[in-house]
Amino acid sequence: MSDVESGWHAYPDAADDHADLRPVNPGRVVGLGAICDIRPERLDDPDAQSFSVSEFAALDDGRRVILHNARGFTIGRTSGSTRDDAVPDHVARDSIVRATLNAVLPDDDENPEAHPWAELADLARARGLKVSAEDLRGLPYDVILTDDVLRWLAKP
Repeated sequence: MSDVESGWHAYPDAADDHADLRPVNPGRVVGLGAICDIRPERLDDPDAQSFSVSEFAALDDGRRVILHNARGFTIGRTSGSTRDDAVPDHVARDSIVRATLNAVLPDDDENPEAHPWAELADLARARGLKVSAEDLRGLPYDVILTDDVLRWLAKP
């Protein structure tokens, strides 16, 4: 059944229909963040590990509302390394957090206005949350590593 047949429509404040985003029960947005998770092993490069990154809005009742899951990154062994020194031996938790932030934040650290605040606000409005780009600018931003990522980091 398509979204049109089911009667679902994007919230009117959303600039795009974002038909893949379902509305949620309203709540006050108190933070933003990114969730980093493991993607399946790469068959083309078994010495590399790929990660998916989803951005979310944190609500005052503790819910995390996913805004998108369109980003990610891959970590692989360096040129000339052997299987014995392939990932994850040389990867630290801080490296994964930095890579996660690099996947969602703009490259220009000098210009915080370059972050897509309007896009995130539009995605939040498509989910039924009442928030503007200006509302999001001053909110705390958290990076969550899933249990699978933490287990991967702990591998000997």
